[in-house]
Amino acid sequence: MSSAVVAGASIKISPRRRAFSYSHTQKTTLQGLSLQESKRRVSDLFLAVSKTKNATRSLDNNKITARTAGASKTIEVEVDKPLGLTLGQKPGGGVVITAVEGGGNAAKAGLKSGDQVLYTSSFFGDELWPADKLGFTKTAIQAKPDSVYFVVNRGGADVDVKRLPKRPAPPRFGRKLTEAQKARATHICLDCGYIYFLQKPFDELLDTYVCPQCQAPKKRFARYDVNTGKPIGSGLPPIGVIIGLIAGIGAVGALLVYGLQ
Repeated sequence: MSSAVVAGASIKISPRRRAFSYSHTQKTTLQGLSLQESKRRVSDLFLAVSKTKNATRSLDNNKITARTAGASKTIEVEVDKPLGLTLGQKPGGGVVITAVEGGGNAAKAGLKSGDQVLYTSSFFGDELWPADKLGFTKTAIQAKPDSVYFVVNRGGADVDVKRLPKRPAPPRFGRKLTEAQKARATHICLDCGYIYFLQKPFDELLDTYVCPQCQAPKKRFARYDVNTGKPIGSGLPPIGVIIGLIAGIGAVGALLVYGLQ
């Protein structure tokens, strides 16, 4: 808080409130001053008030900028083909989404132009690979026959993708299926909830096929109802129930044996 007395008036300046108050004090301070000098002093004081208000406003704006700067979020989505997006090379390394088609699969999944691509699906399996070089990333995307998993960074500072390690894709259990995957989903693993939606019919798989998520054998799969999200008419209980029953029977048997001794 600062104050000044000019031309018989006391003006108090409050930078925090961006305002000033005016109160009459004494009239005798103008004595001995010319009218031109009095006007000049009043003008200088109001110029100081204006600078104080502008400095306060600038400080507030800097605080708002500091709160918003660096705000970023990581988005993970699975996008059906055709993707409906264009990728470009970032200066200094990395891949960025340069365009997204309106109404396309990428737009429906929530991807936007300007998103930095951190990971995409690999050539094979459920592994995710860092999107370091544009050509390598495009080749990996082209190798996926149906859908591509993306991990992107939106807002804030760029991520140094060269330092990112490979990482496994998130478990299928609990993941929302895309529309194309729903159309192909036929079987579900009873042990972990993995949903089989690949183009090759499940019945044509070898008997040695195992769940890619929990390694359960093929017989642990049941037909899948897309509308209810539940298995259809499975006659085999979950493996956890079987193990529990075996453990329970063993415990009862041990109790009887030791109880008779």
